[in-house]
Amino acid sequence: MKNDTLKADKTILLLFPAILFMLLIFVYPFIYGLLLSFNIFSYNPKIPKGGILDNYKRFFTEPRLFNTIFITLKLSLPITIVNVGISLPIAFALRRKSKYQKLITTILVIPICLGAVLLAEGMLTYFGPKGWFVQALTAIGIKNLPQLTHNPTGVIISLVISGFPFVFLLILSYITGVDPTLPRAAGTLGASPLMQFRYIYLPLLTPGIAMAFCLAFVQAFSVYPSAQMLGNPSGSTRVIAIAAYEEAFEYYRYSMGSAIAIIMGAVQLVVVSFVLGLRKFLYRGPVTGGKG
Repeated sequence: MKNDTLKADKTILLLFPAILFMLLIFVYPFIYGLLLSFNIFSYNPKIPKGGILDNYKRFFTEPRLFNTIFITLKLSLPITIVNVGISLPIAFALRRKSKYQKLITTILVIPICLGAVLLAEGMLTYFGPKGWFVQALTAIGIKNLPQLTHNPTGVIISLVISGFPFVFLLILSYITGVDPTLPRAAGTLGASPLMQFRYIYLPLLTPGIAMAFCLAFVQAFSVYPSAQMLGNPSGSTRVIAIAAYEEAFEYYRYSMGSAIAIIMGAVQLVVVSFVLGLRKFLYRGPVTGGKG
């Protein structure tokens, strides 16, 4: 009994730094931002405090603010679907360990390490109006090229470049964890690779694909650098993150900026909850097994 008590005490002592870290880094900022969105605090004494729901009423009654939700969804949802749709067949083709798998995974880590800002700068250098790509095509006589930056096209390309490696590596980790004896048994019964994918891999991978979709969607929905640098931040790519930044750091309405951030998180939570809610209708048993 004493040994169990000592083990429990040691576990609590080990978990205390982690709990404290979570409280300081995540819980406290969230609670503070939530209270700030209700006008509980005021950074600027020149701005009078309003009712606790004034910021939210303003967001949903001003089309310029409210429409940012749909602009962001129109960018993030299709891009997430495209990234998942492209990643799944490529990961399936590379499910067996080989030199190509190692090479491709190593190359795909580079966009993740660069980050959205460096990717956007690189796209401006190559695909901008005065970029190398445009100048090279103009030099060989190709003119009237479609503009690839400062519009939704540039944002979409940037999000695909930065989001695809992340989704691919997630799905690849799921697909390599499937028990290899299952498709091997199906193969001995005459199942083609396509049938193995449809009847074995896909049902087993659907929960993992849903998780990868949610993570990729959250990443794409919170896009700011690409929309600001490569898009049209005052028009077609004025996403909700830009609206929050403008309210907080250009107009110094910090409570309104916090309210937009809370709404932004709520929209993400709705989409993620919907996708994860579909998992209960799918296979939820074990996926991995011995690979001997």
